[in-house]
Amino acid sequence: MVKIRRLAELNAAELRVLMQRAESNIEQVAGTVSKMIAEIRTHGDAAVLDYAQQFDHGGDTFASLKVTDAEIEAAQDKVAPEVVDAIELACENVETFHRKQLPKEMWFHEIRPGVFAGERHTPVASAGLYVPGGKGTFPSVMVMLGVPATVAKVPRIAVVTPPNEHGEVDPGTLYIARKCGIREIYKMGGAHAVAALGLGTQSIPKVDKIIGPGSIYASAAKRLLYGTVDVGLPAGPSESIILCDETTDPEIAALDLLIEAEHGPDSAAILVTHVEEVAMRAAEHIPKFVAKLPKWRREFVEQVLENYGGILITPSLDASFDFVNDYAPEHMELQVDDAFRYIGRIQNAGEVLLGPYTPISIANYCLGVNAILPTGAFAKSFSSVTIDDFIKKTSIAYLNREGYERLKGATEALANHEGFPAHALAISERDAILNR
Repeated sequence: MVKIRRLAELNAAELRVLMQRAESNIEQVAGTVSKMIAEIRTHGDAAVLDYAQQFDHGGDTFASLKVTDAEIEAAQDKVAPEVVDAIELACENVETFHRKQLPKEMWFHEIRPGVFAGERHTPVASAGLYVPGGKGTFPSVMVMLGVPATVAKVPRIAVVTPPNEHGEVDPGTLYIARKCGIREIYKMGGAHAVAALGLGTQSIPKVDKIIGPGSIYASAAKRLLYGTVDVGLPAGPSESIILCDETTDPEIAALDLLIEAEHGPDSAAILVTHVEEVAMRAAEHIPKFVAKLPKWRREFVEQVLENYGGILITPSLDASFDFVNDYAPEHMELQVDDAFRYIGRIQNAGEVLLGPYTPISIANYCLGVNAILPTGAFAKSFSSVTIDDFIKKTSIAYLNREGYERLKGATEALANHEGFPAHALAISERDAILNR
């Protein structure tokens, strides 16, 4: 049911497999995705429609790929009242959290007499939001992307999301889009959806940024389009670590290990502990929880716990922290005694959730923090989605005559040192002009 590994006994190859998870398999689909991108670059709408018909139950015309206003308006009546209430709570908490991240529209500081510098913050002109499907529906992703994009006041927001077998978009996703004022929504997902947004077609204007988690094909498309469009943080297959010590309740640890494991067979979910008893008791509890899942989710969990997940027993708590920082998980639960005392030991993680009352599932839906997080060890250099993903910074500077006099000599010296005579000339000739 669950693979148990001992860190000290893993050879280099075994450790490499554990660390790499499914994210590295992007190379296997890169050739196929590259051809799809080339087709869309050349043929635009026609190629997108062709791929949508193959993969997204697309209609006979390109126009059928766009969600209509009538579909958006009808969505609310299709969402159960308790789900509407949950969405409202989630949106409120996520909005409150992200409004706290809003920077000042502009700041200016006198660095030294006469030398002024600052920044002006403005929203990106257009953003493409990728809301995945395939293995389920994810209105929570629409919350995590649509709310901060709206708070940031992005002028144009376009959404791509795969429809079901009837060609219909999840009504919860449409309800949230309507709440956010988003009307440009396309019924497609995967590499062709990313390429359509990133390249633009006859009917879909190119966006400036694409953000959101997706399949290995969507992730490959974003990687291949890097440099053509801002593709945001790397957000691929789900992954989590539950870090435990001797005070952890093994039953809760076992329960939470399943959260990210149920996303799909390419997910990763690892319980990491130096306490053998906690590891073994957690392993004993896992089957009873897995048995309560529907068959298709149960199969996902079983595959994950045998492949990219399971239980890892380390030599010590220090070794556990070292493993976590090297692995750099997307989601992490710190299930240890006095978790606040150890928060400084975690350097690399998309999010750190403290204690037994903060499961990943609550953070994924309605706690307020953003659940779109870097995967594939990119938590070492990327952050979760924040308001900054939808805002750009422009440097602002001003020198008065006093400031100019203070900096001109250093500028001319450095320009001459680097071999840029025009840079230096702009100073020496300016002096002659200014002193007429």
